[in-house]
Amino acid sequence: MVDVTSQKQRLFDAWAPSYDWLFPSVFYQAIHKRLLDYVQLPDRPNILDLGCGTGQFLNRLAARFPQLRGTGLDLSAEMLHQARQNNRHRPRLIYQQGNAESLPFANGQFDAVFNTISFLHYPNPEQVLAEVQRVLCPSGRFYLADPIAPLQLRLQRWGFSPNNIRLYDEAAREQLGRQVGLHCVAHHALFPPTVLTIFETHEPQNLDRMR
Repeated sequence: MVDVTSQKQRLFDAWAPSYDWLFPSVFYQAIHKRLLDYVQLPDRPNILDLGCGTGQFLNRLAARFPQLRGTGLDLSAEMLHQARQNNRHRPRLIYQQGNAESLPFANGQFDAVFNTISFLHYPNPEQVLAEVQRVLCPSGRFYLADPIAPLQLRLQRWGFSPNNIRLYDEAAREQLGRQVGLHCVAHHALFPPTVLTIFETHEPQNLDRMR
């Protein structure tokens, strides 16, 4: 049986030294800037960046929110090495290795969790979402930014890891969230074909469906 998680870990370990100079990273930077327009955080927030890579998004968050404390978690030790070297906001930002399916954090530890162009890599998305729900505090928010499902058809034509990439449209994301007690607040188009879906850990009073 193929160990998809180990395969992806080796892939990102190999990419890490040059990752911030690759075309995908430039694309991700554009996503990060658009995503920040929709972020709402409490005073002195404690946040988790799941699949943090080289830490670029956490650095941007910390610059935008000067009282923020953040933890970056990634499967790849080499990505975390780059993130620690690039950490411009010590000691507010820390980095830790771990698996999104079994988060090494306490229940209700975080005010917000972020996941940017990483959810597509998870072989067991329901387990990841259950863990996100567990570590979020009451009324905490989960910001999920990922390409929507139609991109998978183009990836298959290009021969890019079709069996190890899983994409979800807005309805599929909402259904996955409901299964673990995460309720959809909004969808926002960021940079085609990427869509931001915002979840909360309780039933929101108003739904904002901006696409």
